[in-house]
Amino acid sequence: MTDATTNPGAAGVTSAAPGASASDLALDVRHLDKDFAGTRALNDASLRVRRGTVHALLGGNGSGKSTTIKILAGVYPADAGELEIFGRSFDLNGYSPATAQQAGLRFVHQDLGLFDDLSIEENFALDSGYPRRGPGIDWRGLRRRVETLLADYELDVDPRAPIRTLRPSDQTMVAIARALQDQDADQQLFLVLDEPTARLAAHESELLLERVRRRADQGQTILIVSHRLREVLAVAHDFTIYRDGRVAGALVGESPTEDQLIEIMAGRSVKALRPTGDVAHGERTPVLSASKLRGGPVRGIDFTVHRGEILGFTGLVGSGRSSVLKMIFGEHAPDSGSMTLHGEAYAPADVGAAMDAGVALVPEDRVHEASFMDQTVTENLALATLSENWIRGFMPRSRERATAEKLISAYGVKVAGPEAPYSSMSGGNQQKVVLARWMQRTPTVLLLDEPTQGVDVMSRADIYDSIRRAAADGCAVVVASSDLAEIHALCDRTLVLSRGRVTDEVAAGTLDVDGLTSLVLREKTTPEASPEQTS
Repeated sequence: MTDATTNPGAAGVTSAAPGASASDLALDVRHLDKDFAGTRALNDASLRVRRGTVHALLGGNGSGKSTTIKILAGVYPADAGELEIFGRSFDLNGYSPATAQQAGLRFVHQDLGLFDDLSIEENFALDSGYPRRGPGIDWRGLRRRVETLLADYELDVDPRAPIRTLRPSDQTMVAIARALQDQDADQQLFLVLDEPTARLAAHESELLLERVRRRADQGQTILIVSHRLREVLAVAHDFTIYRDGRVAGALVGESPTEDQLIEIMAGRSVKALRPTGDVAHGERTPVLSASKLRGGPVRGIDFTVHRGEILGFTGLVGSGRSSVLKMIFGEHAPDSGSMTLHGEAYAPADVGAAMDAGVALVPEDRVHEASFMDQTVTENLALATLSENWIRGFMPRSRERATAEKLISAYGVKVAGPEAPYSSMSGGNQQKVVLARWMQRTPTVLLLDEPTQGVDVMSRADIYDSIRRAAADGCAVVVASSDLAEIHALCDRTLVLSRGRVTDEVAAGTLDVDGLTSLVLREKTTPEASPEQTS
């Protein structure tokens, strides 16, 4: 590979689409600029996508990739730039969502825009219009058309089935099929997938991306934006990497490694995303233990996490990994079994009792379960220590702000200031705030459910550093994650769950990510244990 003209010092980067003629390109964006109130979001950025390929657009939060997507969708106006789609030039002055639609651009976002309680065919009709037959709706005609489309997208589902009954990867494929339903032999459409796997477990993501790649093999052009680099590497033909609003590198027909992509994105080597190799040995002090714990999907498990240890739980959706954390945190009482904390019986009556015992939980859904989006960063940080900071019936704002400033600095939160709205930050910085909020309580047990879901590479590295620091300071850490690269990088030990039971225990360094994947997927066919076996 040769160095990119946009970043001459970047190792392992090629110049943008070398040798690609205009006829080869489905999308050609040049000299794109965008400012927001004096902040340069895009600075002479470019994006060139070859026809019939999966092209990955990568970059950390604030790199400019989301701004580019919104300009392509007509949501944001560009300050300057040139745009060609399938050889047709479009004036970015006055470019709108209707222009994007007319140009052949189709978008599927992380929020799929599907109505869960409506049928598949009704969701299609809401987008394209209901076919008429006389004064009424031609339901038979609609069903035949949707059946044909579903078959074309390898979806063996009934058009009358409600969206909520579909597996997550099938829901995403329905959204893709709906977005492209007006494509015909004479029309070329360009599909943009914005974080399509963010809400999917690993095996669901793999299934979806296999289908996406097959669509490209059949001639569909696809631009994919994702934080999950291993998935992107498995599906993409070409890569464009943004950093600070510019192209840091473009790789065309190359096979980069994950480390190479990360180095281009960050402008440096990011060691925090790799396993440390510092596994605790010898005598360790048990902090939290469970015996024959049952509740919800959990069907009788034993485990112990020690002082300074990071213990991982992984498994497929429904395996019980999140339920274990919720029982520890007092959200759900176990049906049976027992727990001990520091050698004493532990059965928290509620979340408050768990917090009083020194347990903290960073939940999977930070937006709905851990954040107040309309409040400031300071107010969000103060939520876990309100009772400690009240003085004579009121909270000194100066103390709140001073504490927030220290936490923002300690956890590397990128934000305009402590009084900035929480909603103004990227997902990675929001997650840093949630983690910092809990760590100011100095918990002895830290529970983390999907700690870096939807988080960019640089924020992920910062969060991993914070988790490791907590363990080094003596905290017992429990991580539940479907991201096996995360489990591999972080955990001293990992328990693999299947149908609520521990099926394997893996020490750090004994298996790579592929080995962990095989253990997790193998358990799909494991017979369910009887109550006698698990009680």
